[in-house]
Amino acid sequence: MSMPTHVVVTISTTSLRDAKTLGAPWPFTGRTDELELVRRSVAAGRGGLVVTGPAGCGKTRLLMEAVRGTDWARAAGTPETRHLPFAAFAHLLPHDVTLHRALHLLSGVRLLLVDDAHLLDDASAALVHQLALHGRTRLLVAATDGAPVPGAVSRLWSGELLPRLTLEPLPREETAELLAAAEDTVLETLTADRLHRLCRGDLRLLRELLTAVRDQGLLVPVQGTGRQAWRGGVPMTAAVRERTAHVLDRTRPAERESLERLAFAEPLPLDLDAFDTRTLEGLEADGLVTVDEAGATRLAHPLHGPVLRAAAGRLRARRLARTWDQCAPALEAELTALARRVEQADVREQVAPVGEWLAAEGAPLPPRYAALRARFARLGGRLSEAAAWAREGLRTSPHDTPCREELALATAQSGEVPAGRGAGDGGASAAWTAAARGDFDEAVRRSAGGDPYDAVRLGAPERAAGLLSGVFAAHADALSRGDGPALDRAAGELERRGFLLFAAEAHAQAAGVHREPRAARTARTRAVALARRCQGARTPALSGLVLGELTARQRQIVTLAAAGLSNRQIAERLTLSVRTVGNHLYGAYTRLGAGDRGALPWLMELPEPQPA
Repeated sequence: MSMPTHVVVTISTTSLRDAKTLGAPWPFTGRTDELELVRRSVAAGRGGLVVTGPAGCGKTRLLMEAVRGTDWARAAGTPETRHLPFAAFAHLLPHDVTLHRALHLLSGVRLLLVDDAHLLDDASAALVHQLALHGRTRLLVAATDGAPVPGAVSRLWSGELLPRLTLEPLPREETAELLAAAEDTVLETLTADRLHRLCRGDLRLLRELLTAVRDQGLLVPVQGTGRQAWRGGVPMTAAVRERTAHVLDRTRPAERESLERLAFAEPLPLDLDAFDTRTLEGLEADGLVTVDEAGATRLAHPLHGPVLRAAAGRLRARRLARTWDQCAPALEAELTALARRVEQADVREQVAPVGEWLAAEGAPLPPRYAALRARFARLGGRLSEAAAWAREGLRTSPHDTPCREELALATAQSGEVPAGRGAGDGGASAAWTAAARGDFDEAVRRSAGGDPYDAVRLGAPERAAGLLSGVFAAHADALSRGDGPALDRAAGELERRGFLLFAAEAHAQAAGVHREPRAARTARTRAVALARRCQGARTPALSGLVLGELTARQRQIVTLAAAGLSNRQIAERLTLSVRTVGNHLYGAYTRLGAGDRGALPWLMELPEPQPA
């Protein structure tokens, strides 16, 4: 029998409704390390790899991206055919085939992708296990965590026939990158973060929910930014209801009452003592509620609350609903906790659900809370988030000075001159506004009137002599002595405390003073990795990391690649072969310590200064 080398999937679990809703696939974003691991597994010629992870986290897309450009066949399990022998391989095998015959026929397939392996019928699962055992066919197998898996499939990794890659949900930063790359609409950070929290890494749900938000006209423009924000309720789409059916189907009155009380109490938890213990134990065992060590009880998934509130009748909602002003004490407690963390020089991300919930619902936030949330995010290097929190405060208090100052700081440290009359003209933002204009001498001079640590970040540590303590003083001292290893140590401590942008800047400064080339490349690589997590930060210390090490042709090609041109487009523009462009890029990656094309924008120098 002649075997096809590339088989298009013939059985799909996507409904017509989903196909109409989802349209073209989103671009593949993130998962750089995982993609490289899968590609190495394919190229190595050994047995293959099993990829597991939660539903919707992108397992199939990762494998499809990894086999792009190669010859491969695909099989997939489905719920409807689990009782039919060899159903997953029906398009590859003749009717009434035996396991021995199927193994013989498929041994000629060089690369086989097995999707939804947890849904395989027993005969198909046994065939996959035998293919792995004989080792002539490379296997890429995807299975969902938490679902019952045929024993023959689980023995692929438990019996050490194939290595296993556990795919975690897409992190917040990569989710934001995906949303930015996938949609014509540019979302502000609080909206992107809200979508990430609600979907918890389920990329199919993420797309469906965003589509509903957009189609129902729930996105509103954020003045002066070109971005869109979503405030208010969650659309009750068919997909949302489908994914929360196990919550709505709880018919026991005590269970339903407990779930609804928790839903209407959000964003605050309820005390364990407020519930019947046995009822709560059952809900906890089913993964519907969580109880922490202090006895605070919450719904287990952030999507459950909106669904339960939407399903409740008007009278029940009136009885259970909590007003926004009842959140005031909890909001004050969050404010106090965040202020304490800033004082302790520890800005690692902290759970602060009350403020996030109020912002998502469109409730007015006290400007001093919004300003502190902005400062906390800015110190952590999350500049877009900082700007978004500052704007939340200005939405109800347009002239609030701390919010205006935080917005100017976040904007200027993103490399943009703050807009608006008086924005960034005074206070701590003056130095950064000057830096954004390209006037670095003025930026250093202005730093004397603000935070002394700004002078260190701007490359003038002598201006902060005797004015700093702790890790900030260590950073200033190392920079003044031109001590690369000490700068790297300071950067490590800054990163540990959550100051990601400051750590990136310290590593970048270390890269410029290290005498040993390998140490300089390591510092530069770390600076790039941290800078990519800082939401568009463009400060003087990060400029040019470090294109001076490249040849003139490499700089030319890297500049075009960073601007988004493909290898073929670069080749056509420069009258070179595609292979030559690829070779130059590979050489540039090696010199710069970059892992891929996505790192290049962080290695580019700041734009030419623009007139104010």
